[in-house]
Amino acid sequence: MVVLADANIPYAEEAFSTLGAVRTRPGRAITPEALRDVDLLIVRSITTVDARLLGGTSVRFVGTCTIGEDHIDKAYLASRGIGFASAPGCNANSVAEYIVAALLALADRHSFALEGKSLGIVGVGNVGGRVLLKAEPLGLRCVLNDPPLLEQSGNPKYRPIEEILDCDIVTLHVPLEKGGAHPTWHLADERFLRRMKPGAHFLNTARGAVCDNRALKAALEGGHLRGAVLDVWEGEPAVDVELLEMVDIATPHIAGYSFDGKVNGTLQVYEAACRCLGLQPAWEPAPLLPEPDVPELTVYSDEPDALPRAVRAVYDVMRDDAAMRDMLALPAEAQPAHFDRLRKEYPRRREFQNTRVAVTPPDEGLEGKLQRIGFHAP
Repeated sequence: MVVLADANIPYAEEAFSTLGAVRTRPGRAITPEALRDVDLLIVRSITTVDARLLGGTSVRFVGTCTIGEDHIDKAYLASRGIGFASAPGCNANSVAEYIVAALLALADRHSFALEGKSLGIVGVGNVGGRVLLKAEPLGLRCVLNDPPLLEQSGNPKYRPIEEILDCDIVTLHVPLEKGGAHPTWHLADERFLRRMKPGAHFLNTARGAVCDNRALKAALEGGHLRGAVLDVWEGEPAVDVELLEMVDIATPHIAGYSFDGKVNGTLQVYEAACRCLGLQPAWEPAPLLPEPDVPELTVYSDEPDALPRAVRAVYDVMRDDAAMRDMLALPAEAQPAHFDRLRKEYPRRREFQNTRVAVTPPDEGLEGKLQRIGFHAP
């Protein structure tokens, strides 16, 4: 059996070698020619998997080590009897930690307190639900919007979009859907952004095309929105550099790129492949995980920025922003390769759960907040 995996998937060779011979290639270099004798294809979000890629190949299982599935033609796979699996929730905690870091950085940049602000969360699934759990300890009043979940549950906690648009901050956590009952392509269009509260902040870590880039530029340039955070970009890896210069925080689709989240994705897809093949899983990642870069941390409760300092010590989102902005010094033809290189060579980032934080002098309130956003107590 032959397995072809995106070279950016951690432990792909270790895991899938229990099933057969493993080859790796960059995600954008996976071609029909490379798949002629391949049985299992394991990808991430940059590889479009459809009839053009798989036609005439021997692939019988496709796995994507991501939450999103919009790059996969699932109807085509089903018509060919090709097994499929994604990794729902694998990097939800990673994205939620990114949101925490970005919110704290926004508050610092614009000199406002998060305490008492309203946060509109559009999409309250695996990711949005984690964002909710981590935003509340920051003192944010969260307003939830999720039409599919409202239909399923009838729970009135899911509010109309009008209430979201009246929030101080809006963050998107929806899949990219062009059709169906609840399309999300250009959900944040000119009308959506114009109806947002004047001076509000906008975050998108979902998919680039969930937001209309031109409309967002107009909203920022005209001063209707005070700021924005973008991790995903319409048309990536080609990025609208005018928009890049306008936003407060710009990153190259890495919100879900914690090492822990990536490894979760590998494990979920590996186990799904084993189920598809009727085999018992024979690999698990725990023995291979490296020591955390920041195993222990002390913060001082009498410092006004104790919580933001703890977050920055483990994950400083502005470092990713700075690396992204290096693109501005490059010629246009070199910019997409820079975007891809940042993703391929992304430094190892561990999640808050791997760091024990000691608070001195003891402060139950601060300790509770740190634990609720994910840190371990000593």
